[in-house]
Amino acid sequence: MRETPPGGVLHCFVLDCSGSMLAGQRLALAKGLLIALFDRASAMRAEAALICFGGAGADLRFGPAVPRWWNERWLEPVGGGGGTPFAAGIRQATQLLGRSARRNPAQQRWLWVLTDGRTTDQATRPLDADEVVFVDFERGAIRLGRCERMASAWGARRVTPEELIG
Repeated sequence: MRETPPGGVLHCFVLDCSGSMLAGQRLALAKGLLIALFDRASAMRAEAALICFGGAGADLRFGPAVPRWWNERWLEPVGGGGGTPFAAGIRQATQLLGRSARRNPAQQRWLWVLTDGRTTDQATRPLDADEVVFVDFERGAIRLGRCERMASAWGARRVTPEELIG
């Protein structure tokens, strides 16, 4: 996260809550990372939004608003399981970023996709995302490398959670 530009910043987080994220405590790690990223956004007075996708769909869980001190309390009950409707999550983010662009054209808009990439869904990069970061939670001996391929196709950065924490 960078310094806040004159039009402000919106960080739109799209969290994979599918069954594969439950393996190896990936979802728990992602939620802990989200708390830290929401705290950073709050300190910068930036807006944040959280969209969760898993099971059969996607829904907006927070924002867009400046995060407050209770982030951990409302994020804790976010659960996981089921399929990976990646495209539905990105559609929700596209709509949110589009509304933000119309409301505040000078605002810088970041899209953060927190996933292990275990999906066959295809999605198009949201046009109103100025920066896109894939946070790759894929672990284990057999890696599919889908986050890396999606990031490359979207002209986005791919990072690991450890790179953001450190």
